[in-house]
Amino acid sequence: MPSTSKKAAPPAAAQLASGALAAEVFTPDYWQDACKHLVKKDRVMKRLIPQFGNACLQTRGDAFTTLARSIVGQQISVKSAQALWTRLTALPSSMTPANVLKLKVDDMRAAGLSARKVEYLVDLALNFEAGTVHVKAWEDMPDEDIIAELIAIRGIGRWTAEMFLIFHLMRPNVLPLDDVGLIKGISDNYFSGDPVSRSDAREVAAAWAPYCSVATWYIWRSLDPLPVAV
Repeated sequence: MPSTSKKAAPPAAAQLASGALAAEVFTPDYWQDACKHLVKKDRVMKRLIPQFGNACLQTRGDAFTTLARSIVGQQISVKSAQALWTRLTALPSSMTPANVLKLKVDDMRAAGLSARKVEYLVDLALNFEAGTVHVKAWEDMPDEDIIAELIAIRGIGRWTAEMFLIFHLMRPNVLPLDDVGLIKGISDNYFSGDPVSRSDAREVAAAWAPYCSVATWYIWRSLDPLPVAV
């Protein structure tokens, strides 16, 4: 498996939209090797990757925030998810399990969260507070074992678990076939907009391995040039 160790990004990359300095930002050290592989193996990647310069996947390394953000973003567009997250994070002093548990349901609903997402977010915070998620062990666990642990938490399905693998653990070879954006991006870039099946997507992604996460990131960028930050 390619290395998933991390290196610090420039300090400016660690600033929030508000201008406040965030936790240290990390990027995967396999990114350049992945890009070279994808450019060599895939005609679409050869076209897409140069369009985005040095931009790449980044994480601030906070497991709770990453999972919370994935829950907030379920079933809505990237733009809507960002707007909702901005309103939600204005409520607590910081996005921690303890602070989420102190929030009033009415305030979270007023920020735009559905009743179901409020339940999911609270349950996530409870699991973290109780220590029933094994954060320290995740780094050394196989992808599927992590997914199995995460989907045991209420409101976290396979899609959310896969987003966690990509955006928090920065695993290099995740192919989130339940992601609407990935399927649309494959349709637009490989099939001239025609409908795409999961089988079609797997066939396309065969050339991406062992860097499906990286290729997926570039497919997302082809739909929305602004990288998702977590």
